[in-house]
Amino acid sequence: MLAYLDCFSGISGDMLLGALVDAGVECEALRAGLAALPLTGWRLEAERVSDQGLSGTRVRVVREAHADAPHRRLGEIEALLAAATLPERAHTRALAIFRRLAEAEATVHGTTSAEVEFHEVGAVDAIVDIVGAMLGFELLGIDSLWCSELPLTSGRVASAHGVLPVPAPATLALLKESGAVWRPVETEGELVTPTGAAVLATLARFERPTLRVRALGYGFGQKRLPWANCLRLMLGEAATAAGGAATDDVAVSLERDTITVIESHVDNMTGEALGWLMERLLAEGALDVAYTPLQMKKNRPGTLLTLLARPADAARLAALVVRESGTLGVRMSGADRLKAQRREERIETPLGPVRVKLKLVGGQPIAVAPEYDDCRALAATLGLPIETVRERVAHAARLHFGLAG
Repeated sequence: MLAYLDCFSGISGDMLLGALVDAGVECEALRAGLAALPLTGWRLEAERVSDQGLSGTRVRVVREAHADAPHRRLGEIEALLAAATLPERAHTRALAIFRRLAEAEATVHGTTSAEVEFHEVGAVDAIVDIVGAMLGFELLGIDSLWCSELPLTSGRVASAHGVLPVPAPATLALLKESGAVWRPVETEGELVTPTGAAVLATLARFERPTLRVRALGYGFGQKRLPWANCLRLMLGEAATAAGGAATDDVAVSLERDTITVIESHVDNMTGEALGWLMERLLAEGALDVAYTPLQMKKNRPGTLLTLLARPADAARLAALVVRESGTLGVRMSGADRLKAQRREERIETPLGPVRVKLKLVGGQPIAVAPEYDDCRALAATLGLPIETVRERVAHAARLHFGLAG
């Protein structure tokens, strides 16, 4: 099942939960699934709402007076999720969302993911919103998520860190590399919350799909606006534009973004100098750098430099190539990119702790690779061949993530 979110009035955790319930998720099934969380002092309420000619569902997580403190670190939330009996994909998706949030908060506050203290997002209601939404995805069989443009508003919002500009810094940090498109809206106030942004940044593809609609849901927010303040959810099957066969499930689960490809022919640099230039470009933010041998005019051996960059970094990196190599110029072109989600984790193995790189599609791990530098360090410490270390660590990692076959 494919889901498309029409965020004409933004998105928050409770709006997404309301849209899922309105589209067919039974509240009792949701409450039963959420009961697995080791959290107390809350209840889930749902009500029918009509506004500006639209009707839908408003869902609220009501905290009781004695509910626990909202300040939690990522490790505490990971422990909460580990202690809950959740469907595997719901657990994996929720965990990925909180980790993405931690990375964004760490970027904003100049710290690490492990040290970030979640305030609003660490509260019971935000945890229930995120985990509840992932349970709703499972109950409706949602395999891939697509999303519309987002409303770009202005103003300020109060937070545990003080008064912040809208969109909140964490929201922008979450969405800046996701392919999200912002549409200016002449109003003040926060319409896209960090919780909603984290779900989108982790799972959504920012395009309109070709969709055969099977169900609709409207999830209302708490604010009163001049329009119906709700999130519209469309559920259905992906199809070709002509109404033919459904598109490949893997393709619609992949992330999409736009990059700039920078190329240049270089024929007057030594191998050592090319190696130094590659390190320099990667340190300055290049996504990838590759060299290909080629034969240039007058039969001179040369090198094709190919560099992938974020569009915002392209001009700066192109100038660096011109300035610090022997080339007289570069070629630049835009390219669309489909990609699997990627994540790095540190796991314990029989040989010791190792960082591993996960490849995910639709929030689910499908491959894992050990970090070479960690394997090299273990090989030196243990006196083992590096290939032996790599094979043992890779096997342990596949077992850890349920990928062993």
